[in-house]
Amino acid sequence: MDLFGTAGIRGDARASVTPSLALAVGRAVGREAEEVVIARDGRETGTALAAAVESGATSGGARVLRAGQLPTPALAYASRDRHGVMLTASHNPPPDNGIKLFVDGEEFDAEEEARIEDRIDDRGEPVQWDEWGTTKRVEPLSAYRQAVVEYARAVGADALSYANAGADDSVDPSGLTVVIDCANGMASLGTPQVLRELGAHVVALNANVDGHFPGRPSKPTPVTLSDLRAFVADQDDPVVGIGHDGDADRIVIVDGEGEVVHEDTVLAILAEHYVRASDASDPVVVTTPNASERIDERVEAVGGRTDRVRLGYLHDGIAAVEEGSVVFAGEPWKHIHPGFGPWIDGVASAAVLSVLVATAADDPDDPQVDGGRNGLAVLREPITERPYRKENVACPDEHKSQAMERVPQRLSQRFPSATMNEEHGVRLAFDDGAWTLVRPSGTEPYIRVYAESKTVDELVDTVTDAVERAVSDAGD
Repeated sequence: MDLFGTAGIRGDARASVTPSLALAVGRAVGREAEEVVIARDGRETGTALAAAVESGATSGGARVLRAGQLPTPALAYASRDRHGVMLTASHNPPPDNGIKLFVDGEEFDAEEEARIEDRIDDRGEPVQWDEWGTTKRVEPLSAYRQAVVEYARAVGADALSYANAGADDSVDPSGLTVVIDCANGMASLGTPQVLRELGAHVVALNANVDGHFPGRPSKPTPVTLSDLRAFVADQDDPVVGIGHDGDADRIVIVDGEGEVVHEDTVLAILAEHYVRASDASDPVVVTTPNASERIDERVEAVGGRTDRVRLGYLHDGIAAVEEGSVVFAGEPWKHIHPGFGPWIDGVASAAVLSVLVATAADDPDDPQVDGGRNGLAVLREPITERPYRKENVACPDEHKSQAMERVPQRLSQRFPSATMNEEHGVRLAFDDGAWTLVRPSGTEPYIRVYAESKTVDELVDTVTDAVERAVSDAGD
């Protein structure tokens, strides 16, 4: 049985993520947990699935804490010192749902997921009738939101300290307007409240929880965020836009012109801050092979180093760092703030970025600065943002392995002076900071090509041609 993908179990709630499966997963978790906190997002099928997980966990012997509707990071926060189950399909369409498992604030790793699958395959019976667990209602949301506020304030204080601010300066986002598109999802219960508590002026769009996602699709993209982008671009004051997905673990940033800020630029901003603020002798940022060299450049500029792990496995990457201290981990749109917790947290990212933007903003009364600049522009200024493209090359699943074996030779013939790394796909790095990555998709019949370069179209065309030839060779 292969239930788990890179983000838990997901699928149609009638066909795959059914109440019977939720019951079996709950019982498997209950067999190993003393206490399990259960939460759900706003999807119509969430109530029934949460009830099924609760039945399974209590009949497996665990005590259940019912937390109701929560952002996924709030459930992760509540799972510290216990197990947690989140019913969510994140950015998937309304008919889908999913199951994410946590223990002590961290998502289950592959070994833990395999153990749950084995228990489900064994069709374990309930424990003895007098060993069934009890249930209790809990409300961790306010504690989570307050914890995010306090963490963001501490981040702001760190930023002020390395910016050589005066003794009387303090973190003050009151001059910043933040427009948040909550996607009718669980960010509605987290991000607006946190940013208002921090002092920002908040405008919330699609901020009522509705499992039909009537405002826009739950996946935040430049197209689905068109209303947010237009609203932000129409404002006169310094404005930052934030778009969330359905369960608030991912985040998209929109600048004052209404343009989506590249995800790797956001990673570079956060990575640079955490390295600069760290007192570790060897601060490490964990990211993925498809992430830009701009992250490495900013991290190295302030005394840190990057370590890459395959896409979807940030937690494994953090655990694999034997030397040094991991100060930040991130992949496109998803961020882990180790100083706050070991989970992916879009609400915390929204708070941290808002504070950093407010802290970095130029003083409008400074005679050397014409009216002041939005703090986001100041944070982006040192980052080299090269053109970026992604392409898919069709490849049947049964040919992926053979095609990828041929890719290194094909690319080395085209780019003999590039540095090649084959740890997570095939990644070439060039002296001018350009790079390209070729990796097989884990979910679709494609080999994916990523590239960043001043001449990105030429680079992508050359790499794509090499990959197509490798796929053709594999099919012969």
